Amino acid sequence: MSLLSQNILSQNEVKKSKRKKETTEPSYLVDIEDGEEANVDTLKIKARKKKSKEEQLLMEQVEEVKEMKKLENFLFGSLYSPTEFGKGDDEVQDRIAEGSDLFFTDRSANSVLSVYEGDADLSDGSHEDEDASQRKPAWVDEEEENSTVNIAKVNRLRKLRKEEDESLISGSDYVSRLRAQHVKLNPGTDWAQLDSRSKLDRSSDDESEDEENDVRVSHGYNDVDDILRTNEDLVVKGSSKLLPGLLEYSRLVDANIQDPSNGPINSVQFHRNGQLLLAAGLDRRLRFFQIDGKRNTKIESIFIDDCPIRKASFLPDGSQVILSGRRKFFYSFDLVKAKVDKIGPLVGREEKSLEAFEVSPDSHTIAFVGNDGYILLISTKTKELVGTLKMNGTVRSLAFAEDGQQLLSSGGDGQVYHWDLRTRACIHKGVDEGCINGTALCTSSNGALFAAGSDSGIVNIYNREEFLGGKRKPIKTIENLTTKVDFMRFNNDSQILAICSSMKKSSLKLIHIPSYTVLSNWPPPNKTLHYPRCIDFSPGGGFMAVGNAAGKVLLYKLHHYQHA
Repeated sequence: MSLLSQNILSQNEVKKSKRKKETTEPSYLVDIEDGEEANVDTLKIKARKKKSKEEQLLMEQVEEVKEMKKLENFLFGSLYSPTEFGKGDDEVQDRIAEGSDLFFTDRSANSVLSVYEGDADLSDGSHEDEDASQRKPAWVDEEEENSTVNIAKVNRLRKLRKEEDESLISGSDYVSRLRAQHVKLNPGTDWAQLDSRSKLDRSSDDESEDEENDVRVSHGYNDVDDILRTNEDLVVKGSSKLLPGLLEYSRLVDANIQDPSNGPINSVQFHRNGQLLLAAGLDRRLRFFQIDGKRNTKIESIFIDDCPIRKASFLPDGSQVILSGRRKFFYSFDLVKAKVDKIGPLVGREEKSLEAFEVSPDSHTIAFVGNDGYILLISTKTKELVGTLKMNGTVRSLAFAEDGQQLLSSGGDGQVYHWDLRTRACIHKGVDEGCINGTALCTSSNGALFAAGSDSGIVNIYNREEFLGGKRKPIKTIENLTTKVDFMRFNNDSQILAICSSMKKSSLKLIHIPSYTVLSNWPPPNKTLHYPRCIDFSPGGGFMAVGNAAGKVLLYKLHHYQHA
């Protein structure tokens, strides 16, 4: 019983005791002692009236107590026993008068969180029925099932489609997809999740060790209550298919806002941890930034005195950065030791420029574009020349495939070469359809696709296995650029292909690979990208960085991907 109800009852008892004292001495006895004669019947009538008034006051007090208890039950829950539907207030009051336990079982809470283990034994079959009835919604709109919504007709609703040709959906399905979209744009925080079971038993029940494969496996959700406690990745996941048409993105603070470049940006690349970004350009500085989308703190800046940087790239293992320019030598920067090493000129070679190169995904080989159709293979450990490959025409672009075991090259003869680096032999050579001079190559992360760009602005997308099998017809030809293709890059899951040309303002297009169509709302309609020169996606796909000739690194957030 609460302190509020105790105080009210004590005051009522004091008033009641006072009235009893006043009524213990009838007035007619006092009149008799004074010697005054009065009518006994009249006194009895007055006494009855007083008694009826007292009974009426007592009933009012009881009603007041009832109302106060109802108010307490409404605000603080039941103080005596759980509310039983179907019984009136009189029956509940009778149970209170007869006496009830001081402690009771709170049926609204989960049985796992009950303080007293003995309370679980008090539950019966009616408890399950009450839980089932509590899970039902309080109100259901009957018109939702009967109504339909055309999500393909309205532009801002196209993002709710699950299939490309989907148009009409039911009202209930429309509501659920809107809620899923809200969860996607407003993810919950970890500290606010009511995952009490994992917090209590984290040491023993949160994760299990797979002894055979040495893999830690998470339990996930055990019952429906666990799912209802969180909104984490229930409907929308980062690995879902990206829909064609419109891309959901937002502009963030420039990646190099704390130290803009004084010259064009020639290289931007994310480290494999997704937080470190390098930016390099013709001002001879290599800059590192910690990307968070808000401040983008500058970490370090390195000045290369005798080499305007044409290209800079992390090794895939994240240990070093390779820098090159129009020089006979190149540089290697060790991230662990913070040491810059100058390598070259290469023994036996007369190349005056090593500005174009690619690093193998296994971090074992660096392939440089040489003179007269030669491709120079450099070991990342010894930084020495370990082999060369020879094309019929000049070399202009390179791309690795098969985890560094194969190399693709293209150039002045309009053909695409496939090299096996284990045997140093050309395993296939095919004509790039409609290409006279190849200027750019790019392979997808899984190696299934590759894109070839030319100086006419045409980009052909091929299936690599079909191309090696003799099929020369591309899957799709992209004709949205009108000037030379300078740079191409697939994102982490190969659903987006970025192509750009540095010869025209805002000449940057994003291709939706599953449908092989251009995303129509990119580039931003009312904002210029200046002259884009390079682009990169973060390992998780959440960030996209664009370096331009104005010395800025534009940063964008892609909302389809939840992680950087």
